[in-house]
Formats: sequence, C-alpha cells, structure tokens
Amino acid sequence: MPAQAIATAVPLGTTSSFAVLGGQSVTNTGPSAITGDLGVSPGTSVTGFPPGLVSGAIHKADAVALQAQADLVTAYNNAASQATDVTLASPGDLGGLTLVPGVYTASSSIDLTGTLTLDAQGNPNAVWVFQVGSTLTTASASRVLLVNGASPCNVYWQIGSSATIGTNTTFVGNILALTSIGLNTSASLDGRALARNGSVTLDTNRITLPSCVGATTGTTTTGTTAGTTTAGTTGSTTSGLLGGVIGGVLTTGGTTSGLLGGAVAGNTAGNTTTGGITGATTGGNQGGHGDHGDHGDHGDHGDHGDHGDHGDHGDHGDHGDHGDHGDHGDHGDHGDHGDHGDHGDHGDHGDHGDHGCSPCDDKGNEPSNS
Repeated sequence: MPAQAIATAVPLGTTSSFAVLGGQSVTNTGPSAITGDLGVSPGTSVTGFPPGLVSGAIHKADAVALQAQADLVTAYNNAASQATDVTLASPGDLGGLTLVPGVYTASSSIDLTGTLTLDAQGNPNAVWVFQVGSTLTTASASRVLLVNGASPCNVYWQIGSSATIGTNTTFVGNILALTSIGLNTSASLDGRALARNGSVTLDTNRITLPSCVGATTGTTTTGTTAGTTTAGTTGSTTSGLLGGVIGGVLTTGGTTSGLLGGAVAGNTAGNTTTGGITGATTGGNQGGHGDHGDHGDHGDHGDHGDHGDHGDHGDHGDHGDHGDHGDHGDHGDHGDHGDHGDHGDHGDHGDHGDHGCSPCDDKGNEPSNS
C-alpha cells in the first residue's frame, strides 16, 4: 500500500527509558524478561518480579514514574494528532500487508493475523504511526516483520482503548494505549508497552527496549575531553620535552643538580662561601686586603688547599686564576695544612712566594734567618 510518508517520530521524553509502564499496576506471571525500566503511576502495584526479571530500575509512583506518565500523555497526543496518510478498513486485519512509511488510521478496531511487513525502502529514519480508534488484537503466532532498514524505534501504535498481543506473537514497536496492554503466554515485544490509565499484564514474555540508530546519547563526551585536555595538560607540564627541560633546570637542576643548577651551586658555594668569605676572613695579613694585590698574602691562606689561588684574586686581573679555584677540590689536601709551606706548591702557587715573602717582617722583607 503506497503512502506519502508524512509520519514523524513521536517524542517520548523520559518515557523512552521504560520498557513497561502502567497506570494502575504491572502484573507478571512466569519468568518474563524485561530489558529496560519498569514503572507504574499513579498506581503502586508491581507483582511477579521475581520470577520475572527487570534489567533496569523499577519505579513505583515515584517522581520518575510520574514524569514518565506525563510524557506518555504528550506522546500519545502527538501520535493521535498526526495527519492521516492512509485510512485502513476498520474493523480490519493487517495480516498479509506490506506497508511503506506513513500514518495509518483505523477508526475502530484492528486485528493482525499472520504477518505484517513494514518496508523502510532503504531509509533507516522511516516512521510508521498507527492510529487505532479502539482495540488492537493479534492472533496467536502472528508477527510484525521489518525489512529494508526499518527500525522498531520508529513504529508507534496509538491505541484508543486496549491492546492484546496473542500467544507466541512477535510484535514490534511502541504501544501507547489509553487503557491497558496484555501480552499472552510467550509473546515477545521489541519495543515498549506503555499504558496510560490501566494495567500492563505479562505472562512469560520478553520485552526488549529497542536500540535506536542515531541516538543522541554517547556522542559528545568521548575523545575531546579525555584525550585532548587531560593528555595534553599532563604531557606539556610534566613529561614533555619542554617540561623535562624546564623541570630539570628550574626545579631540580636549577637548585641542586641540573646543568645550570650545578654551575650556579658550585660557583656560589666556591666563590661566596668558601673562597670569598672564609679566605678573606681567615687568611694571613688581612690588613693587606686594602691593597687588593696584597690579597696575595691572603694567598698564604691559599696554602689552605689551593684556595691560595684565590690570592691571585688580589691582583684582580688574575681573577682568571680564579679558575684554579677548581683546584678547590685539592682542598682535600687540607690534611697537609700542617706543612703550610708545601701547600704553597699546590698548583705552583709556591711561586706565589715571589709575589711576596712568606713569612715577612713588618717591612715586607724576608727575615735574616730565613
């Protein structure tokens, strides 16, 4: 049967998470399996679970069920108000028909005996809306068959009274009933059983919430936040090339052990603490420090483990000999400090004797008995 395919998807709102929703009660017999949420509102009665199993949550007259019922009213009215595309014979039977997308209206009751085929003609977004004035009843072992990309998410049954799905029937779509919905023994539904005012009655059934292609959930969060933000920040700050260099120089090396840190720490410790302060304070003839050249007498302190080269620091030009301050490592010979003279040979600093006399009298001459 041709149609103009004017049907549009019915907005289910929060009802979309429910596989079963009743107005007064939900009753089950046998090991029914419900995939999705199950709820009731304004009634409070849910019986038969177990032995029935529900994979989702069960809501009894709580705020979630109340909102779902409100959204069901909106969905029901939306489906009922869509303009008719094809008018079905009513009472009538859908068995043996192949229907393309569209809005199909039966003024009173409609039955299904055998197979109803819904053909999407390659369009995965194809929608069927069935407007049934009173009841929908399927015979035993009937079925709804989807072909050429048809989706159970896009099939809607707006029932003006109640729906009865016969024994062993394989049914498809969202049943929006004003009153009640009953599934006989071993009937299965790939969709939703949503009753506004009455009850949903089950007997060893399988109801599976359909998984819809192109759903809006799950497409926003992956990749952008986790990958770009987290990995980029961590890598750039701590473990990237720039992070390693900055971390080594500024954090570790800059203070204690990096390349720049070693130079600064070594220079600071050598020049400022040991050479500059200790040498200047402790060295002999400190008064000569005024003639920065006679700071060479401070060189006698240089016998203090080649720290005497710091005496060349007296001749500010020889500050290059300050490089011998590297011999500060020989400061380990501080043990020879007892033989203060030999310590002058430390780095030819013995010639430093030519720089003055060691020891000298108060006129700067060598004592007669030296």
